[in-house]
Amino acid sequence: MLDPKILMMFFTTSVLLALAPGPDNLFVMTQAAQQGRKAGLLVTLGLCTGLLFHTAAVTFGLAALFKASAVAFTTLKLAGAAYLLYLAWLSFRADTTNGPDAPTVSLAPAALYRRGIIMNITNPKVSIFFLAFLPQFADPAKGSLAAQFLLLGGIFIIATILVFGAISILAGVFGEHFRKSAFARKMLNRAAAGIFAGLALKLALANR
Repeated sequence: MLDPKILMMFFTTSVLLALAPGPDNLFVMTQAAQQGRKAGLLVTLGLCTGLLFHTAAVTFGLAALFKASAVAFTTLKLAGAAYLLYLAWLSFRADTTNGPDAPTVSLAPAALYRRGIIMNITNPKVSIFFLAFLPQFADPAKGSLAAQFLLLGGIFIIATILVFGAISILAGVFGEHFRKSAFARKMLNRAAAGIFAGLALKLALANR
C-alpha cells in the first residue's frame, strides 16, 4: 500500500493539473455554458469514464503501444479530431435549427455522457501522459504495480470530478444569462464552434 503522504501529494498534483487550462476542462466549460450545468456534469462523468480506459491502458501496457506506434497514435488522434470537427459543425448550425425561445442545444443525458467518453478516449496523449505520470508515484516495493496504477487512476478521477464539477456549475450559471437571448445564443454557438475546431486542430497536429 502506498504511503498516505504520497497519495495526498498525488491528489494535490492531480487537482492542480485539472485546474490547468487544457482541452478537457475547456470542453466541459463550453458544454456547460451552452447547455447548462447538468450538461457539463454529464460530460464530466463521460470524460472520467474515459479516464478509466486510460488507466487500464497504462496498467495493461496499451499506452506503450500508442507511444511506440505512429500508426496507432495517428489513427486515434485523427478520429478524435474528426469528432471535434463534427461537434463544431453541430454548434455552428444549432441556432438555425432551434426556435428563438428554444435552448441552444437539446441533447439527451446519455448523448452528453457519450460525448465526454468519446472526447476522452480518442485522445491518445492522455494515455501517454498517464504512462509518464502514474509511475512517478508508484513503488514496486509496495506491492503490485497494476494495483497501484488502478488506485492512482481512481484518485486522479476523483480530483477531476471535483474540479470539472465546479467548472460546470460556474460555467452553467454564466451561460444561463446568454441563453436567454437568441442573439447571445447564436454568439455562444459560434464561440463553441470555434473552440471545438481549435481543439480539433490542436489534436490533429499533436506529436507523440
